[in-house]
Amino acid sequence: MAHGHRAHLDLDLRDEVRFSESIGCLMTIEEILFEAEEKMQKTEEVVVHEFSGVRTGKASAALVENMQVEVYGSQMRIRELAGITPPESRVILIQPWDASTIGPIEKAIQKSNLGINPVVDGKNIRIVLPELSTERREEFTKVVKKMAEDGRVAVRHVRREAMERLKKDAKQGDITEDELSHSEKEVQKLTDRFVEKIDQHVAHKEKEIMTV
Repeated sequence: MAHGHRAHLDLDLRDEVRFSESIGCLMTIEEILFEAEEKMQKTEEVVVHEFSGVRTGKASAALVENMQVEVYGSQMRIRELAGITPPESRVILIQPWDASTIGPIEKAIQKSNLGINPVVDGKNIRIVLPELSTERREEFTKVVKKMAEDGRVAVRHVRREAMERLKKDAKQGDITEDELSHSEKEVQKLTDRFVEKIDQHVAHKEKEIMTV
């Protein structure tokens, strides 16, 4: 009787181990998908951030706020050194909190490839954005398209990484063929979603650039 009870316990334990392993592999798949989504989202954020530094016809703090300034023996962003506001549609006003940073901020703006000229006005720096020519707008549109394409490539790279990890797990027998097939479809859905998001961002940015 005791022997039969012991055998019953062994069966229960084996079932429990199989169940734990099943849950474990499910978590592994979820982790791969979650990590892929996180990386794709980060890529989208980088693209949007890069877009903010490309000129449109309208003044925006985003145009200069992330420019790196050599100050206090290190590199700091303008937004960490000053208040930035657009008091008029084509004017950006930078108000440094420390007067000693005015020169370095001015220099950083001059070195940028945005074609804008800062003017020191007392304790402030004023930027008047020149009207963009059609040619210049088209150049900026090309820059934005290139940034978007780099973003799409990065998203597809994340997809490839995730697919390779899933295939490796399937080859090792950690996940079934059905789980592999389902997971690959989920990775592709993520890829399509984030590529579409980048497409939407670039369309919006192009419209901003080309609006006179």
